[in-house]
Amino acid sequence: MAITEVILTEKIASLGAEADIVKVRPGYARNFLIPQGKALEVTPSTLRRINLLKTKRAQREAQELNEAEELARRINKLKITVELETGETGKAFGSVTATDIAERIKSELGGKTEIDRHRIQLERPIKESGTQEIAIKLHADVTAKFSLTVKKKGADENQQEQSNEESSDERPAGGYRAKVKAKHSK
Repeated sequence: MAITEVILTEKIASLGAEADIVKVRPGYARNFLIPQGKALEVTPSTLRRINLLKTKRAQREAQELNEAEELARRINKLKITVELETGETGKAFGSVTATDIAERIKSELGGKTEIDRHRIQLERPIKESGTQEIAIKLHADVTAKFSLTVKKKGADENQQEQSNEESSDERPAGGYRAKVKAKHSK
């Protein structure tokens, strides 16, 4: 199996970043990487250009780190409250997922900030009420944490409805009221 070495000119998630010398299959290099301008063949002249690519990479990484730190400062200040639909017994009908949290963060910080849901570190979706610390890995070196409070939706309304029902009429034992059947005329 033949392998070719190429120098990457931009960051490619599955291979590496700028100025990395990677080994790929010849067809991948010949048909995709080199024609798209994502890589250069390893030659003496391109090896001299590698220093330019390294400075470009260092600038990009420094900018990404600064942006992640700024976003982390904004996220650390957040206190988000989410209402969760529950039944009469208190069991949750749904859950708060990483996608829900990402959308809430986007709305809280303004519509311009995008948080990838995969960066939000949840072991499993949140199904119980209470306050939790949620971590978001924004960069390899930067992790932000914020407070998420989950409340039961309509908890106050349910208590008022129950007190109104109890005072308005009495229910037979078992708590069920018989339904009136429809009468059909012939």
